[in-house]
Amino acid sequence: MAVNIVGLLKSAVQKGVSDIHLKINESPAVRKDGKIIRTQLPPLSEEDFFEILETVVPTSYRNKAFDNYDADFSYDIPEIARFRINLSRELGKMFMVIRVISIKIPTREELHLPKSIEKFSTLKNGIVLVTGATGCGKSSTLAAMINHINNTQEKHIITIEDPVEYLFTPSKCIITQRQLGIDTPSFPEGIKYALRQDPDVILVGEIRDIETMSAALKASETGHLVLATLHTNDAIQTINRAIGFFEPKDRDYIRKQLAENLRGTISQRLVPRADRAGRFPACEILVATPTVKDFIMKDSLEQIYDLVKRGNFDDMVSLNISLFHLYKAGIITKETALQASDNKIEMQQYIRGVYHGASFDVM
Repeated sequence: MAVNIVGLLKSAVQKGVSDIHLKINESPAVRKDGKIIRTQLPPLSEEDFFEILETVVPTSYRNKAFDNYDADFSYDIPEIARFRINLSRELGKMFMVIRVISIKIPTREELHLPKSIEKFSTLKNGIVLVTGATGCGKSSTLAAMINHINNTQEKHIITIEDPVEYLFTPSKCIITQRQLGIDTPSFPEGIKYALRQDPDVILVGEIRDIETMSAALKASETGHLVLATLHTNDAIQTINRAIGFFEPKDRDYIRKQLAENLRGTISQRLVPRADRAGRFPACEILVATPTVKDFIMKDSLEQIYDLVKRGNFDDMVSLNISLFHLYKAGIITKETALQASDNKIEMQQYIRGVYHGASFDVM
C-alpha cells in the first residue's frame, strides 16, 4: 500500500494537523493552522484507497458506508487520538476527509476561551447555541463545557452525535453518549427518547432541520439544559436561522418560545496568531437578558448588536471587540483583525482609538 494510513494519522497528530484529505489518484493533503498543504506522498490508487477503507471503516458499518452516498463514522488509535471520518463521492469516486480529535478533552483555558463561557455550564435549563463555520472549534468548545459540568456537578448528561467525537470519562456525572445510525436513528428521535432517560443536560451535535430545532426547544422548555451547534456566523444570524427553520405562520410562536428558552449564543472563529504558530479563537458572546428576549419577541434583532458591542455588559462581547482586544494584546495582527471582521469600518475605528469600552478576558 502506497500510504500506511495508521502511520499517516499518527504523524498528523504529532504535527498538529486538523484534517486529512484522501482522494483517488491524488497525493494526500492535510490542513494545518487553517491552510491546506499537499503532502509529498505518492498519489493513492483505487486499490490503496480501498485498503485504507478496510482499515478505518468499522466492520459493523461497512454495508452502510459503501451503499450510501455519504457516511460519517469514527476511528480510534488507542492512546493517540480519535478520528471523525466523512466518506463521500466525487464524480462517482469515493473520497475521505478525516478530522483529528484529541483523546484528551481540552479545558476552557487550553482553548483560550473567555471565562464567561463557564457561566453557561452552570445553567439549569434553556438552550445555548455554539455557532461558527466548519472547523472553527465548536465541538471542542462544547466538549470543554460538558467536561466542566462533569467535573463540578452531579448530573446525567446525554450526548447525541454524528458520530461520537470526544469520549468522556464520568467524574461526578453519569454520561451517556449516543451515535446516530448505531444508537439512535436521528437527532429528533434521539432527543425525544432522551427526555425519557432522566437527563439534566442534552448535547445535540448539530441542529440541521426543523424537526431537530423543534425537539431541542421542547427539551429546553421542559427543564433541561440543551447545548447544540448551528452553522451560523453571529448571534443575529443564529436567531434568524433558528426562527427561519419554521413556516412564516408559525414564527411568532417560535419567537416567543425562543425568547423564553434561549440562554445565550457563542459564535467563534479561529484566526492566525502573530505571536507564534497556530490559531486563536475570537468569540462573540450573547447573553439572553430580559432586553434581548424582548428584542427577539419584537423581531428587532438589529438592536441586539448594539447591546452586544457595548463590551462586558452582562458578559457579552461582539466579534469586533474580541478581535480588537486580541490585536491590542499582540496575539493577532491588525491585518488579521480587519480580515476576520464582518464590519471592517467599525474595526478600523476601534484600531484608531474610537473604542473606549471595558476590557474583558481574551482567554
